Formats: sequence, structure tokens, C-alpha cells
Amino acid sequence: MKKISVLVIVMIMTTISASLLAQDSKLPPLLDRELFFDNPEISGGQLSPDGKFISFVKPYNGVMNIWVKTLEEPFASARPLTADKQRPVRSYFWSRDGKYILYVQDKGGDENFNIYAVNPSEKPPVGAEVPENRDLTNLKGVRVQIYSVPKTDPDAIYIGLNDRDPAWHDLYRMKLSTGERTLIRQNSGEDRITGWIFDWDDQLRLAMRANADGSNDILRVDESGFTPIYTTNVFETAYPIAFDKNNQRVYLITNKGDDVDLTRLILLDPNTLKEEFVEADPQQRVDLGDVAFSDLRREIIYTSYEDDRNRLYWKDKDFEADYKRISEQLPGVEPYFARTTADERFWIIGSYSDVDPGTTYLFDRVTKKLTFQYRPRPNIPVEHMANMQAIRYPSSDGLEIPAYLTLPKGVEPKNLPLIVMPHGGPWARSGWGFNSYAQFLANRGYAVLDPNFRASTGYGKKFINAGNNEWGRKMQDDITWGVKYLVKQGIADPEKVAIMGGSYGGYATLAGLAFTPDVYACGVSIVGPSNLITLLNSIPPYWESIRTVFHKRMGDPSTPEGEADLKKMSPLFSADKIKSPLLVVQGANDPRVKQHESDQIVVALRDRGFPVEYIVAPDEGHGFARPVNNMAMLAAAEKFLARHLGGRYQESMKPEVAERLKEITVDPKTVILKSTEK
Repeated sequence: MKKISVLVIVMIMTTISASLLAQDSKLPPLLDRELFFDNPEISGGQLSPDGKFISFVKPYNGVMNIWVKTLEEPFASARPLTADKQRPVRSYFWSRDGKYILYVQDKGGDENFNIYAVNPSEKPPVGAEVPENRDLTNLKGVRVQIYSVPKTDPDAIYIGLNDRDPAWHDLYRMKLSTGERTLIRQNSGEDRITGWIFDWDDQLRLAMRANADGSNDILRVDESGFTPIYTTNVFETAYPIAFDKNNQRVYLITNKGDDVDLTRLILLDPNTLKEEFVEADPQQRVDLGDVAFSDLRREIIYTSYEDDRNRLYWKDKDFEADYKRISEQLPGVEPYFARTTADERFWIIGSYSDVDPGTTYLFDRVTKKLTFQYRPRPNIPVEHMANMQAIRYPSSDGLEIPAYLTLPKGVEPKNLPLIVMPHGGPWARSGWGFNSYAQFLANRGYAVLDPNFRASTGYGKKFINAGNNEWGRKMQDDITWGVKYLVKQGIADPEKVAIMGGSYGGYATLAGLAFTPDVYACGVSIVGPSNLITLLNSIPPYWESIRTVFHKRMGDPSTPEGEADLKKMSPLFSADKIKSPLLVVQGANDPRVKQHESDQIVVALRDRGFPVEYIVAPDEGHGFARPVNNMAMLAAAEKFLARHLGGRYQESMKPEVAERLKEITVDPKTVILKSTEK
């Protein structure tokens, strides 16, 4: 009998190997992970206000930094303006007069941002690589916020600083030329101001207040103080986006009202409080997504709605005609207006699709000429990319869940290994377009599901509120039932399903393995909370304004009932049920999901003798920004998934990535929980 059993096993393994080889031969070539995740060659193009220069971000000594060139020069003639050697510059903008480029930077992912300025017209000092980069705020442990970049005073910006009180930002006017700051409004814990709104003439008109009960007020700023003009409860949303062209009324996006589900656009008079309905989704399917304004004419150009795909509704016929003209020249992709000059003649035009990471063009609205500029990832072989399709399926209680499915190209969509990727937030959403993770995993032979579970944004107030107090419960069902749907369709192999995600997606990974241990063959949790009690007790101080919202939507750890409920929803307390392999990834400086969240689950599994793999980057925060860290993590995750699901993986990696992976891989035996952590 033993010989027969061995023979049967050998025959089965031979059959499986033959099947995998046959599938592998039909898949596109195995593509280097660096094509998807290494630094783009060029990205983030912006025009100077006068249209003479174009700035962009590209690698300088291996780190994404800001570069600039004249509009006529080739990109090869561009010169660097910043030379950060550690962290990429991910956000920047021109001052109104084009004299400075401003950018924000933190330290090691701690999210305490400072504002820096560089003059693109200056030459580097003798012996320096780039012009002087001035730290305008130069503060430690302080998170700077940018509120307004005024037209009427191009040497100034309005910022918020929480140096006096970590929970609340005071309003300052700061001179760009000197960094000199003038206090405009102090924001006490009683005021609880979360934002300031200026009109087209840069006059401070409105403020946003988060009340202790979770409700929110839009306030009119008067000489003597504030006057509430619009109030929403904890489960509603409303926010100003711009004043009308006469600076009399303000446009609000809102879903206020028991009979209102989808967000809509209204006009509100701050003095009379009279409201006028402007627009909601003509198809009555999704929330209002974006309202694009002409800064020159102070009028709406278009509104957009993110459904299965993005829909535009044009208000400006000239812009609509230009868009149609551009679309005709760019078949197969979705073009969009990105950045413009002050006179709105020249525009940066971007384009993308589900299989194309994009191309950037320059459009002249006078000559109607569209000119190619660059492709961020020119080496992506579009012909080998997999299509992303919108699907819908019922959850455990019948609620319809919108999702996106990416199937590997070249193979029959039957009995495939599946990777489920819940998005972060959870108050966010996945959308249609080029998804590097989905394409990377599809190239390895996996089907990829991106579910928009209840609590995801964009589908109305009821859909968001359906996720209240449902972490690990019906929110998790929405993910689990997606797996069941694909198994029932014959697309997914029920024995080869993984779950992988970051932030809330990391939590959903841990919850999936702990609460539905028979569903997943393995999981990858990236900066995912394991204990909702310690998570809520350690949120950053500048999130104080939304603490009550967390308590209402998740549970209140300060009450016995809330603490007990949060404990039930926390994967940490069901770690004994986990039976599938787990890879945990964490940034040591993460201010949102602190390292203790990952340490806890690693220690819980270690202490019961269950193997767990652990990666901790000492120079990262909530997600990895440095390419060498990201590449190391992805190489480990790719090999981990292949080991447990049988997909393809790239064995090779650069020496510096291999070395970094060794440095950030942590032996679970060495993890010590700090007793001071709650």
C-alpha cells in the first residue's frame, strides 16, 4: 500500500506540475518587478505660471527629486532643483508668480511635514549640486498644513501649525521670501477648527469645525467670531469647494438630509442661508466626484462621477470641444486636464487606461496642438498587460458589492489562483485604471480581486454607513463573498486564495486569516492594525477632530461595551485560529498604525509556535516610499505568494535590494512588546 500511495502522489504531483507548466507557457513573459514599482523615469509634470518652464520629478542619484527645463528644451537638458538622498519628493507646486517651487517633506515617514522652497532661476552655489533649498518652517515634531496659495499676494501662503497644540492647527500667513510667519487665528481646543476657506479674492470667509459629538459645522468668519451656517451630523458630509464667480455664494458638496443618499452640489448663501440645488449624478448611481473650476473665469469646467469608469459632464463648451479633439487623437485611453498656466492657454494633459500607465502631453488651447512630453514607465509592455473589468456580486445579506477583477492574460479564466486586495481606509475606494499591483500579480498568473466593500466611499451614504461597527464582520463578509462568487463562477481555485493589503487592507488580511481561516491559503498584511483598541488609543494627536467619528463608526474603547466589541473585531484576540502562513510588513515610524500593532500579532503567533514572517523598515512610515525598501518587500511577498499559491516569481534582485531585505527582515524571536503600550 505504501508503494501505491507514493506512486499516486508522484502521479498527482506530475499532473499538477504539467498543468502549471502548460499555464506558464501561455502567460506573457515574466516581467521584472522593477518595471511596475521602481522609480518612474519622469512623473508629476507641472507648468510654471507664465508657461516658460515645465517642472517634473525624476531620479537624481536614485531618489525622486524635482527637475526643471524650459518648454522648448529637450528633457535631457533639464537640471535638478532638489537633491534629497533619502526620501522621494512626492508633492510640490509653483508659487503664484513662478518665483519659487514649494514642496513638503517629512523624516522617515513620520508625516511631520515641513515646507521647503527653491528658486528655479538660481544657480547652485559653488560646490553644491542644486540651488539652495530653504526649510521655510523648520520645525520638529510639527505637521504643517497648507490652506491657501493667494493670487493677490504671491509672496505668501496660508498655513496651519500645530506647534502650540499638537491636536489643533493655528492659522498663519507665511512669506515665501523670508519664511516670516504672522499669526492670523489661534485655534483653541474649544474652537476645534479643521480648515479655513478663502474666496477668489483671497479673503478669509469660512471655517470648518469638528464638534465633540462628531457633528461638523461650516462657519462664517465674522469680525467678532464665527457664525454657524451649515451643520451635518456624524454620518453626513459637507464641504466647500469654491465661491461663485461673484464671491457671494459658496459651492458645497453635501449629502445632508435623511432623504439624501448620494452627495450633490449646491450653492449656499453664507448670509441668507438660502440653498440652491445645482447637480447630482444624472444616473443616480454614485456620489459627485470632482468639480473642476477655471481659476481665470471662476466658473465650472466640468463635473465628474466615478462609477465603474469615470463620467464627465461638461459645463464649458470650449473645453468640451478641446477634450473631444484630444480624445480623437488618443484612442484607447482616457485623457484628462491636469495642470495649466495662469492664462489657461497651455495645459498638461495626462492619459491612462487599465493596461497603460499613462502618457503626458502639452496642449495649446490656441493652436490646438497636442505635443508628446513623456511616459512615466515607457518600458511597460502594454500588449502584455491584463484588462480590468468591473463586476458586482451579492454579500452575505444581499448587499451588492462593486469590485474590479483583473484576470491573467493568455490563460483560460478557470480554477486560477486568486489574490484578494482590499483597499485601505476603509473610507476610500478602488477604481478603474492602471493598477501596478494588479498587473504585477496578473503577470505572475494570479487573478486579482479589488472589492469595494461596504464603508467604501463613492457609493452613497447608506453604503458607507452599512459598514458602521462592521469591521471584521459584514465588511469582511463582503470580501469573503467575493471569493465565494469567483469560486462559484469557476474562476478561482478555492484551495489557492490569498489576501493582501495595506492599512485597512492589512487589517482585512489579518481578519480574513483569523475569522475565516478556511478561506485563505496565506496572507500579506502591510501596516495593518491587529488590535482595534490599541489602534484607537494611539491615533496621532492631530486626528483629535475625528476621534468621535472613529468611535461611532468602529466602537468606543472608553466604554466597557465598546471595548468588548472592539476586542471581538480585533484579529489579535483570535490569533489562535490562524492556520495559514502570514507575512507582516511594517514601517517603524508609522504615526497611524504604530509598530506595536504588527509586533502584537507577530508575538501572538510566535508564542503559540506558529511560523510568521516579519519585515520592519526603520526608515518608513505608513507604507514604503523608498524604492529599495519597496523592492525588498515586494520580492519577499512575491516569493511568499509563489510558495503558497504556486504562481510564478522572479528570483533575481539587485544586490542592494537583497542586502536591504536581509536588513529589514526581523526574526520574530527578537520582538519584545513594550509594556508601556496600551
